[in-house]
Amino acid sequence: MRMRRLFSFGASKEISLAVAGSGHRPEMLRRKTLANNSRLLILFSALAMPFAVYALVAGSAFPIAVAALGLAGGMVTLSLHQRRLFEEAAAGQVCTLLILGCLLTLADERLGDAGLAIAVMAPVLASLVGRRRLRQQSWALLAGVIALAGTAAAFGVPAIPIAPGVLMATAMATFVTIAGIVVHTSNRINAAYEVYDKAQITAYRHLIEHVQDGVIRFSSDGDILLASRSSEQLFGCRRYELSGGGLGERLHVLDRPAYLTAFADANQGGKSRIIEVRMRQDDPRAMTSVPRFIWVEISLSPVQDADNTGLRHEVVALFRDITSRKDSEIAMAEARRAAEESSDAKSRFLATIGHELRTPLNAVVGFSEMMTSGIGGELSTTHREYAGLIHQSGKHLLEVVRMLLDMSKIEAGKFELQTEPFMVEDMVEPCFGMVEAMASKQQVTLVADIAGHLPPLVADERACRQILLNLLSNAIKFSHPGGRVTVSLKRQGQSLNLSVTDHGVGMAPEALSRIGEPFFQVQDGLARRYEGTGLGLSIVKGLVDLHQGTLRAMSEIGAGTTVTVLLPINGPAIKTEETASVTPLRKEPAAAPIHSWQDEKRKAQ
Repeated sequence: MRMRRLFSFGASKEISLAVAGSGHRPEMLRRKTLANNSRLLILFSALAMPFAVYALVAGSAFPIAVAALGLAGGMVTLSLHQRRLFEEAAAGQVCTLLILGCLLTLADERLGDAGLAIAVMAPVLASLVGRRRLRQQSWALLAGVIALAGTAAAFGVPAIPIAPGVLMATAMATFVTIAGIVVHTSNRINAAYEVYDKAQITAYRHLIEHVQDGVIRFSSDGDILLASRSSEQLFGCRRYELSGGGLGERLHVLDRPAYLTAFADANQGGKSRIIEVRMRQDDPRAMTSVPRFIWVEISLSPVQDADNTGLRHEVVALFRDITSRKDSEIAMAEARRAAEESSDAKSRFLATIGHELRTPLNAVVGFSEMMTSGIGGELSTTHREYAGLIHQSGKHLLEVVRMLLDMSKIEAGKFELQTEPFMVEDMVEPCFGMVEAMASKQQVTLVADIAGHLPPLVADERACRQILLNLLSNAIKFSHPGGRVTVSLKRQGQSLNLSVTDHGVGMAPEALSRIGEPFFQVQDGLARRYEGTGLGLSIVKGLVDLHQGTLRAMSEIGAGTTVTVLLPINGPAIKTEETASVTPLRKEPAAAPIHSWQDEKRKAQ
């Protein structure tokens, strides 16, 4: 088993290593070659040993010295290889060749002999199996051997005493052995690399032929050198039909300038480009001659070549059908346009119906208040109770209409901010007075916690008062009887912190994440316990966003809720003299225009 491993020279395994691996293919090939070289050196030295022994018996020790040196070099380098000392093994083989060459050169008086030829093969072997450092060292050692041989020939140094016939036979046998090893190494490496290159080309060709995108390679002059099989499916034609002007004729006339510009950037400028164009797709089964155009994304990549600086480049183009994506974009743009029109219609409807309801509701509230106050005459107890209910319901409807109008203004981006500096703590007591009746009915205590030395706030005072009133109304509504609602004001960096805290029912995390959505209420349905439209916090959020502030909420079921509003002390990023300008709540991009590119297909002819 050991002998079989020692003298295994099969090339199929080596080539398979060179083809099947990845980044280590050349290294595996080099290591196998080093081992084979050692085995060859051992084999030829062992075969030459009987003849060397015969020469020794005949009185010449030189052949056995050469054979022993070759055998020792082969054994040592094979041992180093088996210990995975591959660089040392390569250096050992190169040194063995140099020593053999030097020995044979010194044995011959002539400068140009077989020994010098063997020494010259050492750098050749180093270039095949060695690293850069070994190649450099081999040339330096060869120069030393040549210098030694030249010195011996110039000064007449006596050669090693050996019979001419024995010297010639030994030199020729050694030369043939070393030449055979070098040639064998070169052939094996070259054959393996040819197989590897062929496998690479086959793999790339298979990839190009079976990739879903169409692949076309252009020459530096713009001619088509290669077209993949997938391009036939993309364009509905044979590959040869794309050559010449076939590909350019398929471009939509409106997209040809963009394509030519992008191709020139890749071909002449060496820049990669990606464009989207319309191209004609043939359908042999179509009953009409009307051309069908599809959207195609073309990725143009120049083939960079260091030797082609300043000249035109070959270009590889990938063609991808993106018609479905374009249709989806058009559908989305149409849906967005329809949604925006619907939103505008809703806002107009709310504004119109709000104004129409406000006038009669004002009359209802006013006359019912007059009736309860006895201006029109004394009423009976029952009538007075009815008038009070009418007055209360009218005020409730008026408040709902006011909130609807505010919400429609905010959503339409027509809420005007009138910013000016004011002391925000001055609005707390008036707001308490506005909700005092509601708090008394709920048996809720209102508490103010205001920090000292607060700076003036640059904001719309009317909007800030509405923010605080809405937060107070919500906190009172969801508080338990006998509870407490706290309003705190303090400075937080460059913002003013306005917080309203209650100890009421609280909210679940999933409801907390939807704070600010219009018409959202924790309890939906007809059986809900708390009245309201669900617009209070959405209006607060809209007003806070207009001030470029932040709305935060923390809540726990059964423990209460804290809503915090952070308003920039210096006001939103608008100038005071421009406060009458419209500040949109949602800055959404305009809907993309609808391109009826399908209707332009006849223009391509």
